[in-house]
Amino acid sequence: MAKLLVLHGPNLNLLGTREPEIYGATTLAEIDADLAARASAAGHEIDAFQSNAEHELVDRIQRARSDGTAFIVINPGAFTHTSVAVLDALQAADLPVIEVHLSNIFRRESFRHHSYVSLAARGGIFGLGPHGYELALEALANLIEAESSEGAR
Repeated sequence: MAKLLVLHGPNLNLLGTREPEIYGATTLAEIDADLAARASAAGHEIDAFQSNAEHELVDRIQRARSDGTAFIVINPGAFTHTSVAVLDALQAADLPVIEVHLSNIFRRESFRHHSYVSLAARGGIFGLGPHGYELALEALANLIEAESSEGAR
């Protein structure tokens, strides 16, 4: 069993009501509940955390270094494009990271095309709505399986 940390950045607490034409009608609570059910079915545990405050996300990432977290899924919201602090925390945590965005940041305003977080991520999923989180969970399950197989050799 692996402990997976799912981090949601600023304004994601407004999912379902904020710009549904961009972000859809699914709420953050629905996304987290779906991920928890999928992770549990696969024998894993999800710890989901959302904050509008950069320092709280950094603090949570730092705790992941020593609390048994094996992998991080992060949708950093606007901090994607601005936060070297989140990048530094992810690099210091030294855990596998998958970056998720509900919208395709590369089809939006040009300032959204740059992601600091991508420098710490093994991969990214963009523009697939809430399904992107499911794909990130599936990718992490594959990584867990691959690492278990390598460790058994």
